[in-house]
Amino acid sequence: MTRVLVVAAGALAAGVALTPLAMVLARRTGVVDRPGPLKPHAAPVPYLGGLAVLGAAVIGAALGRPSVVWPLAGALVLGVLDDRFDLSPALRLAGQVAVGAGVACVAPTVVPGVGGGVLVCAVAVVLMNGVNFLDGLDALAGGVALVAGAAFAALAPGAARDLATATAAGVAGFLLYNRPPARVYLGDGGAYLLGAILAVLLALEWSTAHRRAVSVAALTFVVLPAGEVAFAVVRRLRGRAGVTRGDRRHPYDLMVARGCSAGRAALAYAGAEVLLVVAGLWASTLHTLLGPALVAGAAAVAVTAAAGALGALSPGPEVPV
Repeated sequence: MTRVLVVAAGALAAGVALTPLAMVLARRTGVVDRPGPLKPHAAPVPYLGGLAVLGAAVIGAALGRPSVVWPLAGALVLGVLDDRFDLSPALRLAGQVAVGAGVACVAPTVVPGVGGGVLVCAVAVVLMNGVNFLDGLDALAGGVALVAGAAFAALAPGAARDLATATAAGVAGFLLYNRPPARVYLGDGGAYLLGAILAVLLALEWSTAHRRAVSVAALTFVVLPAGEVAFAVVRRLRGRAGVTRGDRRHPYDLMVARGCSAGRAALAYAGAEVLLVVAGLWASTLHTLLGPALVAGAAAVAVTAAAGALGALSPGPEVPV
C-alpha cells in the first residue's frame, strides 16, 4: 500500500506540474487546436497535454517495467505529429500498427507465437483510436481513462499496478486543467498514449500471472473506447462514407444536441465507466470463465443499445455542438 501511495502522489504531482509547461510548449511550437467545422471552441487551445500524462506514467513504468516506455513514447510522438501535420490515414494507421507491435513486444500474453502478437497489436490500434474518438468533449476521455486506470490498478499484478496507478493519478492532475472550459487538450498525442497504456495493461492482465476469469473481466474496462470505434465504423459504412472521415455523431455529440451540457455528458461517460468497472471487478471474483465472459458481453450489449437509442449507429446530418 505504501508503494501505491508513493507512486500515486508522485504521478499526481507530475501531472499538475508538467501540464502548464506542456501548454507553454504547445503555444510556442504552434501545436494548438484551432476552431473549425468539427471544432466547437472559439479560440485556439494548446495540445500536448499527453506530455504531462507520459511524464506521470513513466514514474510507474520505471519502477516495474521500464521497457513499456518506448511504445508509449512512440504513441505520443505519432499523435503529436498528427496534431501538427495532419497525417494521412494510411500513414497514421501504419504508425499505430508499429506502436501496437511495440506493445506486443513488451507485454507478451498467454496466447503463444504470432497469434498473440497480432491480437495485442490489433487491440492497441483499436484502443488508440477509441480514446481519440472519446476525446471530443472537455474531460471526457480523461475521465474515462482515470476510472479505467484505477480499475486496472485494483486488479493488476505488481509492475502493471505501478503503471496503472501512475496513469490514473497523472490523468487526475491533467484534468485540473482539462475540466470545462478546458485550457489544454490531450490532443491525438495524449489520446494515442492513453489508448496504448490501456492496451499494455490489458495485455498484462492476459499474462500467466492471472486467472483467466480476471483476464476476461478486465475487458469490461475498455468497452467504452472499443465501442466508440465500432459505432463509428458501423455509422460511416451505413452512410457509405469513408471510415476515416470524421463526424459529430458520437453518442456524446448526440447527448449535447438533445440538451445535455458538455460537462454533464462527460460526467455521464465517467459514470458509465464506473458502472462497467464495478461489473468487471465483481466478475473478476468468479471462479469460472463463463461468468466474466457473460458480464463482458452484457456490458458490450448495454453500451451498444444505449448508443443505438441515441442514434450513434445511424448516419445522418452533423449535429450542432
